[in-house]
Amino acid sequence: MEGVKGYIIIIAIIFVFFAVQSIASKRARDERMRKFLDKSFGKRPEREYKYEEYARIRYYFDSMALKNKADIVDDITWNDLSMDNIFMLINHTNSSVGEEYLYNLLRTINFDSEKLKEFDDLSEYFLNNPDKAKKLQYLFMELGRTRSISFFDFIHRFNDVKRKSNLIHYLCMALGFGVIGMFFVNPAIAVAALVVVFSFNIYTYYKEKSDVSNYFVCCKYLEGLTDTAKKIEAVEIPVINRYRQKIKELRGKLKYLEHNMYLISDGSMDGSIASVLLEYIKMLFHVDLIKFNSIVADTVDKLDIIDELYETMGRLEAELAVASFKKLLMDEYGAYAKAEVIRHGSKPFVEFEKLYHPMIENAVKNSMGREHAVLLTGSNASGKSTFLKTVAINGILSQTIGIACGESFKMTEGLIYSSMALRDDLESSESYYIVEIKSLKRILDIAKTGRKPVMCFIDEVLRGTNTVERIAASSVILEKLSMMNTICFAATHDIELTRLMEGSYKNYHFEEEVAKDDVLFNYCLRGGPATTRNAIKLLRVIGYDSQIIKNASVRAEDFLNTGSWR
Repeated sequence: MEGVKGYIIIIAIIFVFFAVQSIASKRARDERMRKFLDKSFGKRPEREYKYEEYARIRYYFDSMALKNKADIVDDITWNDLSMDNIFMLINHTNSSVGEEYLYNLLRTINFDSEKLKEFDDLSEYFLNNPDKAKKLQYLFMELGRTRSISFFDFIHRFNDVKRKSNLIHYLCMALGFGVIGMFFVNPAIAVAALVVVFSFNIYTYYKEKSDVSNYFVCCKYLEGLTDTAKKIEAVEIPVINRYRQKIKELRGKLKYLEHNMYLISDGSMDGSIASVLLEYIKMLFHVDLIKFNSIVADTVDKLDIIDELYETMGRLEAELAVASFKKLLMDEYGAYAKAEVIRHGSKPFVEFEKLYHPMIENAVKNSMGREHAVLLTGSNASGKSTFLKTVAINGILSQTIGIACGESFKMTEGLIYSSMALRDDLESSESYYIVEIKSLKRILDIAKTGRKPVMCFIDEVLRGTNTVERIAASSVILEKLSMMNTICFAATHDIELTRLMEGSYKNYHFEEEVAKDDVLFNYCLRGGPATTRNAIKLLRVIGYDSQIIKNASVRAEDFLNTGSWR
């Protein structure tokens, strides 16, 4: 009897030690999380992304675009505008569900003005009430991320999981309890039996778990998602009552899963000693494998409800992220605008005041009156491409999160397409010119449907071919776009186009100031076509031989005077 009491005391001491260590670990973690949120709200995120994380982040978008046939920002446009950088700038989320929803949000054009206003109003509330925002952000931070595994991907793969028998797991559980009971009868034999049983149970445990380990990550995340939803449901913030009611309704339909997933874990969600001990218990008794096999069918039956909860929670955290982004814009640039997106009526247009690019420090802000077709000229490095990207990016932000980086931004609703940062496609052996004309054709094709206005951005039209054919084809393509249901912005070095397109495009330009040993740019948009050139001047600044510069200048001047090369 004394020996039994000794074992009980030892077990009790171990239990108390683990409990104290777990509480201390959680308190330290909570403190770190709160300090991080205080420090990061309204600041540029410092997070670094791995390739596999991006594959995970975009999975939800790919699934939704395919399922809903949504109006999206296509890959060419997204890459032309370096929108991954814009996403990372806005991504003040702390959970997988939040950042995956935010990515999808930024790539899906929203023509529902009421939803855009609702989203903007709530993010505005959180901007003005940062303590409330951080309270919710903390809950999403507790939920965390799944790293390289897409929760949305694997939760839908439950359709492919075949439910297995739990017979072997019940046998392992019985052996585990049997060897523990033996400690109270014959400790010496129990120690030897424990080694044998533990070895057998661990072997069968990992043999079975290796096939479903990724599903365990998602099951644990689903358990965390419902737990976070429960905590949000209890938060007394009146403006999110609609979310709280929806969450309550969805959680009610997921009660069985919610109560049966707490034992399913991937073994890496918590680094405390208590979690390590729990992992050993699972290896010995197989309780998580038993529970997993019992909930597979129920998970498949509830996928639509899980999707709805995912979307509800993701949208709420995306609004928190945009609130933080708004603060960043106010602190660094002094302004952001509630975008005014107008239903399509007559000729589509865009106009803005003091618009800027959010990735450029101390960005120059430019304004433009109501325009529907713009031809932009200017010398090398004067700011043409950056301006095109600035307008395009703000066109996307206006129709996805309802704001623009500037003092005002008004546009007709429309799809956003670009043809800018193209390159040879080595895999398909396509030249730059072939890639370019295919890119332009996709814009013409989507505009031809007339379903929605198209806001398109073209940098250096047909630069991949000779001058004569480039100007001839470019002028016809741009003319065609101007007569369609489009807002077209095009940049070119071909001054001839400014005269050819005078009747259908408004000319704007950027210019530079040439100092003795440098070329200075102010990046200010000006009306009319460019009247200066700097390519040969830049040769001098870089240090080319003076004779090369002189001969090039004479030859260029001669061509301008005679119209022919000699």
